[in-house]
Amino acid sequence: MHWLIEPGLWSNDAVRTGVGVGAVVAVVSALVGLFTVMRAQSFAGHALADVATAGGAGAAVWGVSPLAGFVVASLAGAGAMEAIGVERVRQRDVATGVVLGGATGLSALFLYLITLNSSSTGSTQSILFGSLFSVSRTTFYVIAVLSVLVCLALAWLGRPLLFVSLSPDAATARGVAVARVALLYTLLMAITVGLSAIVIGSVLSTALLIGPPAAALRLGRSLSVTFTSAAVLGVAAVVIGVVTSYDSYYWWPSHRALPVSFCVVASVVVELVLVNVVHALTRRRDERGRV
Repeated sequence: MHWLIEPGLWSNDAVRTGVGVGAVVAVVSALVGLFTVMRAQSFAGHALADVATAGGAGAAVWGVSPLAGFVVASLAGAGAMEAIGVERVRQRDVATGVVLGGATGLSALFLYLITLNSSSTGSTQSILFGSLFSVSRTTFYVIAVLSVLVCLALAWLGRPLLFVSLSPDAATARGVAVARVALLYTLLMAITVGLSAIVIGSVLSTALLIGPPAAALRLGRSLSVTFTSAAVLGVAAVVIGVVTSYDSYYWWPSHRALPVSFCVVASVVVELVLVNVVHALTRRRDERGRV
C-alpha cells in the first residue's frame, strides 16, 4: 500500500485523533443532514455556518475554546431564526436572511479584531477552513459526547420530525407541535454545524451536512439504508480527505500538504457526482427494461 498511503500515516497521533474526530462528526452530520435535505433547510444550514464563523472568531478574540464559540453561536443563531421565522417557509427564509446578515457583520468585526493581534494570525485560517490535525484529545472527547447527545435527541425526536418533514399540514392536523419540533431540530442542526466547523472550518461546514445525505437519498431504498449510506459516505469522505492531505506532502519538492478541509470537501463532491451518475445510469436501465 506504499503507493497509496505514505508510511507513518496511522502511527501519527495527530492523524489518528483527526480521523476519529472527523468520523464522529461525519456520522452525526449525515444523520442530522438527512432531515436538513428533506426539510429543504440547506439555506438555514449555510446561515448557521456563517453564525458559527462569528462565534469562532469571537472565541479567538476572547481567548476561549473555538468549539465553544462555534456551538454557542450556532445555537443562538438557530434560536433567533426560529423566533423570527415562526412556521411559514417564507417567514423562515426572511428570518434566515436576517440572521445571516447579522452574523456576517459580526464575523467581519471579530476577524478584523483578530488581525489587530499579531499573536492570533493563524486563528483566521483555522476558523474559516478548519485545522483537523491540531484537534486535541480533550476536544475529541467533548465532540464525542456532544455527538452522542445529538444522536440520542434525534432518535427521540425522529418519528414526529419525520412526520413534520414529509407532511407538515397532516402533522398539524394530527396535533403534532410543529413549531416545537422545528425548534428542537434547528437546535440539533446548529450543534452539528458547530461540530463540523472544527473538522473542515465554518465556511465549509455544510459540506458534510448536505453532501453525503443528498447522495444517500439517491441511493437509499429504505430509511435505514439511507441513514447507513449517508454515514458511510460521510466517514469515507473524511478518511479519503485525511489520507490525501497527508500524502500530498510528498507529492512535490516544496513539501506543502493540501489543506485537509479542501481534500474532505473535494471527496464529498466526487462522491455526490459519482452517485448521481450511477443513479442516472440505473434509471435509464430501468426505463429501457420497462420498454
